[in-house]
Amino acid sequence: MSRAKVIAVANQKGGVGKTTTAVNLSASLAAAEKRVLLVDADPQGNSTSGVGLDKDSVVSSTYDLYTGERTLAELVTPTVLPHLFIVPSKVDLFGAEIELASREGRETILRRGIEEVADSYDYIIIDCPPALGLLTLNALTAAQSVLIPVQCEYYALEGLSQLLHTLDLVRASLNPDLEVEGILLTMHDTRNNLSRQVEDEIRKHFGEKVYQTMIPRNVSLSEAPSHGKPIITYDIRSRGAQSYLGLAREVLGHV
Repeated sequence: MSRAKVIAVANQKGGVGKTTTAVNLSASLAAAEKRVLLVDADPQGNSTSGVGLDKDSVVSSTYDLYTGERTLAELVTPTVLPHLFIVPSKVDLFGAEIELASREGRETILRRGIEEVADSYDYIIIDCPPALGLLTLNALTAAQSVLIPVQCEYYALEGLSQLLHTLDLVRASLNPDLEVEGILLTMHDTRNNLSRQVEDEIRKHFGEKVYQTMIPRNVSLSEAPSHGKPIITYDIRSRGAQSYLGLAREVLGHV
């Protein structure tokens, strides 16, 4: 097995489908029999609960990696899907940003942890918090590429340009090889003129970097997290499930 491809799912705007994408892309890649590690780097822990773990009963989490209590390998937890594993998160991770502020090498903690396990997986997907703080910086330093979910709404391009500026800064100082894996249009509604306008604008600006697959507004996608299930195990026939399986095919095709 070759070393894992490490993809951060990032956008500093909340509510764009970032965790939904991290969970469901990971599950869809696992369904294709790829060994996948999902790293929940968000203190809200929604990826953790999204694959069926109870956040409140998680004993060791990403926080323990940042404090040096555990290695990343010690934090890996199986999920109900045979090829999908997770490094869980919980609310104590909020404290890591403050505790790490004066620590040397604080931006590379996650990268060093991932390097130890990279030979054991095909893909490592990092779910970032919706902010450009130290936790996201760690993820962008650890990743080879960034998948950017963008909601089809009026301010989408503005948020995207801010994030691309941040990626330039990370390349300049911490991770010169960081690439944009792709831009994913989420919450797309074909009946909505604004959705179509945003799609046209982003495709015009970014061309082939924009995935052909778009994630629709979909009731099943909204319901699945409350059942602790990725969409493919909650409702495989839904448009949401089929869209994420399509995204996984595109990601698998991008070597």
